[in-house]
Amino acid sequence: MTTDQFLPMDDKSATAIFAANGIDVTPRKDQGIFKIVRRKGLDGDRPMIGDKVTIHYTGKLLTGKKFDCSWERKEPFCFNVGKGQVLKAWDIGVLSMQRGEVCTLFCKPDYAYGLTGNPDKIPPSSSVVFEMELLNFEGERLTSDGGITRRIKVKGEGYSNPNDGASVDVHLEGRCEDRVFDCRDVTFIVGQGEDKGIPLGVDRAVDKMQRGECCLLYLKPKYGFGKEGKPEYKIGPDKDVVYEVTLKNFIRAKESWEMDLNEKLDLVSGVKMKGNQYFKAGQHHQAVIQYQRIISWLDLECGTGMEQHKKIQDQILIAHLNLALCFLRLKEFSQAVESCNKVIEQDESNEKALYRRGEARLLRNEYSMAMADFQKVLEVNPMNRAARAQLSMCQSKMKEHQEQEKKIYANMFQKFAERDSKTGRKKRRKDESVRSSMNGEAGIKRRRRSQDCPS
Repeated sequence: MTTDQFLPMDDKSATAIFAANGIDVTPRKDQGIFKIVRRKGLDGDRPMIGDKVTIHYTGKLLTGKKFDCSWERKEPFCFNVGKGQVLKAWDIGVLSMQRGEVCTLFCKPDYAYGLTGNPDKIPPSSSVVFEMELLNFEGERLTSDGGITRRIKVKGEGYSNPNDGASVDVHLEGRCEDRVFDCRDVTFIVGQGEDKGIPLGVDRAVDKMQRGECCLLYLKPKYGFGKEGKPEYKIGPDKDVVYEVTLKNFIRAKESWEMDLNEKLDLVSGVKMKGNQYFKAGQHHQAVIQYQRIISWLDLECGTGMEQHKKIQDQILIAHLNLALCFLRLKEFSQAVESCNKVIEQDESNEKALYRRGEARLLRNEYSMAMADFQKVLEVNPMNRAARAQLSMCQSKMKEHQEQEKKIYANMFQKFAERDSKTGRKKRRKDESVRSSMNGEAGIKRRRRSQDCPS
């Protein structure tokens, strides 16, 4: 059964036909969306709320008039299903489909374009029909590197989320290669999950959840248990893990705008201490979270009087310096340079900032810029032996780099010379062959003329 077989028709007839041949996929079974499967999809799971789905579709009025078609544009359409980015009918209909499935959706106005319709395309209070194919779907990426992927099994309530510092009550179930290794109810502070054995990926994902939400979190090693693994859970190094997390309840921490300056300054020392503890334990991602909290609290504060202003600036500079150190350990060299720049903007002779920026630039192979930083360090403190050693390292690396470039260019020029020589030989052989051929033809012509002449 295709759309073209029964269009055009009126709303009442369309409702009757779809009710007889399809299924009501609305949660309340109010006959607002009927679905007829035209081609079954692949057996397996269906999209979950938040998944990125890729579809093809054609939209038609009950008159048979086509008002949109991705197939004609040859451009599949992508969106995060169940997030209110598209028509209600699409969110509900696509969640019922399997990969590769083709179906027809009959959608009442409440689930489509409503009372107003769509100017020039959809008349007010119109039911519409969509032919739809689900090409693919994948979990929602919570990080740019794809290290944390979320798939929502049960949608949460409301619009509020936990924030950094919030107290959260969760139920966890961790799996590695289909083996359950962790199953418990636990309360922890967002940003300090490590204290309760919570991996970084779960800690970072919780602040994107809503109360009552149940989701699957697919964690790459960086956001799971890393290169070390987790011996007490019998998890080896560099293993992917999956956590099913239910956010049972949470109490939000005060936001920066809800605290006065004195309250922020009182909290800073404890947060800095927590960050230092994480850093010493090698938990650099967790340390970053703590230092960034300090900056978010104080960055826009001025204070009253020079003494308080200086105290604020000192705390911000220390936080940026600590961030630079964390980013160096994490091999995030661009961010390390950025943190150092923040310090140097306020204190151009800051020895630690200059040194750490030099380190980051050296590791990015920016040898001349790194040398300039280490030279400035020595201007500030001529006794800094580490900077002197790094300066020698830069000079050595630059020399090594120049030698490599010489070899590369020498090999390049040699190849060009060999190619030109080879091309020249081929050309000479070709010219000789042409001359030989021409001489041969000339001899034949002379012999023919002698034979044709009278004796």
